[in-house]
Amino acid sequence: MNKQITNSILMIRPVQFRMNEQTAVNNYYQKTIEHLSSDAVNALAVEEFDTFVQKLRAAGIQVVVVNDTKEFDTPDSIFPNNWISFHQNGTIALYPMFAENRRFERKESVVEAVEQKGFSIKHVVDYSEAEQENLFLEGTGSIILDREYQKAYCALSPRADEQLFIEFCEDFDFFPVIFSAYQTVNQKREKIYHTNVMMCIGSTFAVICLDSIDDKKERKNVIYHLKKDNKDIIEITEDQVNQFAGNMLQLLGKNNTPFLIMSQSAFDSLRADQLSKLEKHTKIISSSLQTIEACGGGSARCMMAEIFLPKALK
Repeated sequence: MNKQITNSILMIRPVQFRMNEQTAVNNYYQKTIEHLSSDAVNALAVEEFDTFVQKLRAAGIQVVVVNDTKEFDTPDSIFPNNWISFHQNGTIALYPMFAENRRFERKESVVEAVEQKGFSIKHVVDYSEAEQENLFLEGTGSIILDREYQKAYCALSPRADEQLFIEFCEDFDFFPVIFSAYQTVNQKREKIYHTNVMMCIGSTFAVICLDSIDDKKERKNVIYHLKKDNKDIIEITEDQVNQFAGNMLQLLGKNNTPFLIMSQSAFDSLRADQLSKLEKHTKIISSSLQTIEACGGGSARCMMAEIFLPKALK
């Protein structure tokens, strides 16, 4: 039986975090913080990162932290879930990245650091060659996995190619649920760059901005699949998506306690009725990530790559 949530994650501690001009072209959540130098931005991001890791570890979640290096210009290395995913059968997938400077994040040393923590990698499926054809699929940013029911949800965008997504689903034996999700930018409907900004699937619930799926048939199809798999659907608004309320991840803590991880801004944006629904399913951990959210245009979920790999035999 495939598990939907794990107690182990990979996180990358940044050394040169800043707003990445190469991703800002279609990530409309990014902003520059004019009054701060690059060093000051990185220092604040590191502070937020360390506090976040501390909270996760205190809840009994195993966090494999790898320190980024200055070998390459990798301002977004804090978001490893876009370039790698770890699966229960010992396979890892490596993904093609839209921004050229993000491609340097794919490092053998990071994979080795995970193996050194006792995890077994038996097979690598590498999709990164698709970059040469300008085709992209940014990991569990683009793909929301329901591992238990073997379904994969994907909002198509410049960073999520339909054919690549279908290839992934065939390789990993997932049923594809495909749609488009939009946000309003300067009074125009623009595609949301990553599915995990507007949707999160837990073991017994789904947090989703259904209003972002403009096509009614696509919206009905997504609802159909979530309900079929007994997910309690907790709807969020586009304003809440702008506060990263869709960018959440459920993990297992001590005594197999499920925790839903989110940023402080996401938590603060939720209404009492939404929180009450969530708390029937899971405990909540929130942490302030305001610098990371502003400059990176990503939040708590983007910072965590779940590790489902089997442990290596001693």
